[in-house]
Amino acid sequence: MDIEAEIEAPPVVVERPAEQTRPVVLASPHSGRVYPADFVAASRLDPLRLRRSEDGFVDELFAAAPALGMPLVRANFPRAWCDANREAWELDPSMFVDALPPWVNSSSPRVAAGLGTIAKVVASGEPIYRARLLFAEAEARVETCWHPFHAALWAEVEATRRHFGQCLLIDCHSMPSAALAPRNGCDIVLGDAHGTTCAPRVVRLVEGALTAAGFAVRRNDPYAGGYITRHYGRPREGVHALQLEISRGLYMDEQRIERGAGFAAMQARLGRLLEALAGVQAAFG
Repeated sequence: MDIEAEIEAPPVVVERPAEQTRPVVLASPHSGRVYPADFVAASRLDPLRLRRSEDGFVDELFAAAPALGMPLVRANFPRAWCDANREAWELDPSMFVDALPPWVNSSSPRVAAGLGTIAKVVASGEPIYRARLLFAEAEARVETCWHPFHAALWAEVEATRRHFGQCLLIDCHSMPSAALAPRNGCDIVLGDAHGTTCAPRVVRLVEGALTAAGFAVRRNDPYAGGYITRHYGRPREGVHALQLEISRGLYMDEQRIERGAGFAAMQARLGRLLEALAGVQAAFG
């Protein structure tokens, strides 16, 4: 991980096309890998284990999006530091020295699992911190990371909707291959919150493009969509949101968190999906 880049790296990067030609925005909220040095020092985990929560290299898998006329919004900050796919204030009171304000959501299932806006554990379940935090630290992360990410994402979604009349937001993630063990043969899971965040014809278009690229696809099992999908997805208002989860075993070494031998091939296959999105305007109906 690049600790020195912390000084200059902005929390969020928007990679825009020279001209947006498709009503599609891509987001990668969990692929950030710029870890603040004081965060690493305060953790009980070594750097490799801290990275267990990353959706490793997902931003790179979809790096062709701007060249194909679609903006890509990606976080530089890591999920273990601040999770943009949560509400702004999903916090576990046991993590903090001082009392949390009454408006904090401390009872969500994500908080119970240790994976709130400020995570208590990494995705593998290992506790992150040696000591409890001050609420002011959570406030600072939300203000400097969560809010800028969503301000940037909302700006792209709204600009797209205004220009084209509709917008498809694809929220890009990856999942441990072990999560798919009971679901043999599944490569990608599409989540539309069980049919509520994206028009069926749009989901079928994406699913068909993935199937044509050779992927085995499931819907909403085991991932139906997180905060971003459910918050932005309002088909009746012209914004469709679809979460896309890719099995990490297809493109990376999950233990070393390194790009695997199949990385370039995965980029090419996902490039076919991006090319197929040229037909999404007709799918809006």
